Amino acid sequence: MSKTSKKAASASRKARIEELRRVERARERRNRFITIGISTVIVVGLVGWGAYYINDVNEKDEQQAAEAKKPVSGEKSWDAKKLTQNHVQGTVKYPMDPPVGGDHNQAWMTCDGTVYTEAIANENAVHSLEHGAVWVTYNDKAADADIKTLSDKVSKTPYTLMSPVKAQSGPIVLSAWGKQLSVNKASDPRVEQFLTKYVQGAQTPEPGAACTGGLTAS
Repeated sequence: MSKTSKKAASASRKARIEELRRVERARERRNRFITIGISTVIVVGLVGWGAYYINDVNEKDEQQAAEAKKPVSGEKSWDAKKLTQNHVQGTVKYPMDPPVGGDHNQAWMTCDGTVYTEAIANENAVHSLEHGAVWVTYNDKAADADIKTLSDKVSKTPYTLMSPVKAQSGPIVLSAWGKQLSVNKASDPRVEQFLTKYVQGAQTPEPGAACTGGLTAS
């Protein structure tokens, strides 16, 4: 092969190599742009979703706070300032049955989602209410299925207790410190509303006080 032919072949190879390099650089730039574009879309999407999620959570918190301020339909309320909190011995005569506050025994009933199948002393149960518990009671008018439903709910809810109270007027009564609601069925949506609002609710005279380690049924 002549020198001229060799030079031509070498130039041709160099041109092909340079063209391949140019194509490779172009492909790398294109892939880099695509990667950046996808990353940007993902970041923007995450930021947008995060903002939506935070806004949604804030809205739900505001709704729950607004709901918590509303009274439960049909509930009765007593002036908390008139519900004394002295520790006393013996029997206390309460103006309501079941009681929702007042002087009480120094020992509270264990109220860590505790279901009592026999009657308990009012004076001990009231002390549990002082600690922020909700006391669910029922009499002979309550259906067996409702008692079972309420027992299951209470057993899964800390700061609650349940027991029979024959003398109460309604079949099912929920009591918190200074608050009380009477319903006919466990399926009444106000049951859940009452529990949500008053288990360790704003009405609690001693928030955070123990519901464990108290008296238990004999």
